[in-house]
Amino acid sequence: MVYPTIDPVALSLGPLQIHWYGLMYLFGFAGAWWLGRVRAERYGWTAEQVEDLLFYGAIGVIVGGRLGSVIFYDLSDTLAHPLNVFKVWQGGMSFHGGLLGVLTAFWFFARKTGKSYFTISDFIAPMVPIGLFFGRIGNFINGELWGKVSDVPWAMVFPTGGSAARHPSQLYEAGLEGLVLFIMLWWYSAAPKPLGAVSGLFLLGYGVFRFLIEFVRIPDQQLGYLALDWLTMGQILSLPMIIVGIIIFMKSLRRKRLN
Repeated sequence: MVYPTIDPVALSLGPLQIHWYGLMYLFGFAGAWWLGRVRAERYGWTAEQVEDLLFYGAIGVIVGGRLGSVIFYDLSDTLAHPLNVFKVWQGGMSFHGGLLGVLTAFWFFARKTGKSYFTISDFIAPMVPIGLFFGRIGNFINGELWGKVSDVPWAMVFPTGGSAARHPSQLYEAGLEGLVLFIMLWWYSAAPKPLGAVSGLFLLGYGVFRFLIEFVRIPDQQLGYLALDWLTMGQILSLPMIIVGIIIFMKSLRRKRLN
């Protein structure tokens, strides 16, 4: 298939350039806000609480995502040039770092509101895949994070990936980590569930999808494969998510049975 080359700059206003990648984050937060308002009516949250939580979450995503990128994927260069952490215009965001940032934001929000930690994470978990979907579409528009060379009918030649056709792994992630995970969580959380079950399912679902997609995605150039000629940093960071997700999910169901 022909890669639909799209100018990464969506709009230029004199010296100001608005990039599609940045707009994708905006679309993701807007989608989460709308879905949060829908869920608020069902779970007894106020509109103000939803907006405050999304504000905390946005800070967590940006700070955690940036720190995760420079620590998990480019630590040696970061230690040599610490100020690179602040060069956000050069790109570089890590989902796993963003997740840690959001989990930290939940802790601050729980202290502020008196809500339990899992009450907060269960509420917001079904909204997260929308942001993941738009983020991966942003990666696709940028022509980055493409997959391995392939001869599947939908393989594409990316401008920065040489002359060989490759897996459009960004679209795989948008589909699985975004749309499929959203449908799973939205359907599962439609009826009341044991505390922590929705959060556990999110961690498990994302971890499994990301682990599998890493098999057809090119690892970061500065890291390469970390072991066995196939194990990537993305897979290593996803394994704890899978394990913790299973533990939380099973404990939640067991608690329900005991009650």
